[in-house]
Amino acid sequence: MSVDSAQHNLEYGKDIIINAVKTPVSTTKYAKIVGWKAGETPEAPSGYRVVKFAGNLNSPRNIYVAPNGDIFVSQARTEKEGEEQEKKNSRNIFESPSPNNILRFRDTNQDGVPEIKETFLSDLNQPYGMLMLGDYFYVANTDSFVRYPYDKTKVRITGKGEKLASLPAGGYNNHWTRNLIAHSDGTKIYISIGSASNVGENGMGEEKQRANILEVDPDGKNLRIYASGLRNPVGMDWEKHTGKLWTAVNERDELGDELVPDYITSVSENTFYGWPYTYWGQHIDPRWINKAPDSLVKKSITPDFAIGAHTASLGLAFNKDSKFKNGAYIGQHGSWNRSTFSGYKILFVPFENGKPNGEPEDFLTGFIANEEKSEVRGRPVAVVFTTHYMLVADDASNAIWAVIPDSK
Repeated sequence: MSVDSAQHNLEYGKDIIINAVKTPVSTTKYAKIVGWKAGETPEAPSGYRVVKFAGNLNSPRNIYVAPNGDIFVSQARTEKEGEEQEKKNSRNIFESPSPNNILRFRDTNQDGVPEIKETFLSDLNQPYGMLMLGDYFYVANTDSFVRYPYDKTKVRITGKGEKLASLPAGGYNNHWTRNLIAHSDGTKIYISIGSASNVGENGMGEEKQRANILEVDPDGKNLRIYASGLRNPVGMDWEKHTGKLWTAVNERDELGDELVPDYITSVSENTFYGWPYTYWGQHIDPRWINKAPDSLVKKSITPDFAIGAHTASLGLAFNKDSKFKNGAYIGQHGSWNRSTFSGYKILFVPFENGKPNGEPEDFLTGFIANEEKSEVRGRPVAVVFTTHYMLVADDASNAIWAVIPDSK
């Protein structure tokens, strides 16, 4: 950990101690999605321009850039019976059933506007993670890990899907996403799975395989827990200098405005990050006082870098070329359990020698339209890089944005 990063986390640790002794007040402030007016786009720093890569979609939640440059987008949304309308409205400008499909785009001239758009796969079950490996296209549905035979030349699925493993589904309504990433040598695939509850309130028997990153062989064999105690890990990427796996984690609710900070962290085999018993290292959650297993409290490690409470930090990608500053870019979907908005932007964390180095910076903003009225134009989630630009999924306004360096 760099000196700047250590100081950042030290200050967060002090704030946590201060906030933990206060009576936590849980506040609800749902967004009202108003969409983007004609000509409006998110705002990027000087040196970049933003164009609409695709619009009129239906809950574009995740983006995958294939080795051949094709861009795949999984479309799915939260569905829960009996949910209050205000919460439903905070997720998308239109109310419609989850589309449960994957689209394919191709941008031949690399101008940020694709020439090809087609439905690639349909009739899925809340798909999120996508991966091309060998002669297969892999999909992580909310309840299953599946692969399809894939012809790279014809860019087509050539047969029926093969279910490789069941994945735990249900529970807490926002934690249905299952992301995928392959090891650089192609021997292992990692699957991120969020918790079934906020803080284990339904009993830990309901949390089998939950709040983990799993590791599995490409044929579905040897499925096991790789890292645990991660409440809702979604975005995953490999840090290019160290080769370590990093993830963005959406932390727990109902402990007040400033607890608990979301974070990005490197993960390695058999690491434990505390959920649900502790947070930010070995701070015991007040709902688990005198109940948390002492052995797991002592095992809980502090994440690498805090990025704000209730930001819903879900997307994560490291820059792929020098036209973007070196570091991690985080899609912050935005708060609902806070008296003032947090998140609703792409955050940048500078890295040096494979570690965070310096304070976070706003990179893509403009998603909040009028906080006093709780109005937001959209909500960024997945962030990825092609060889020419950044792509950001805005699932609330049903759009995907391309952030293009001026030199492109």
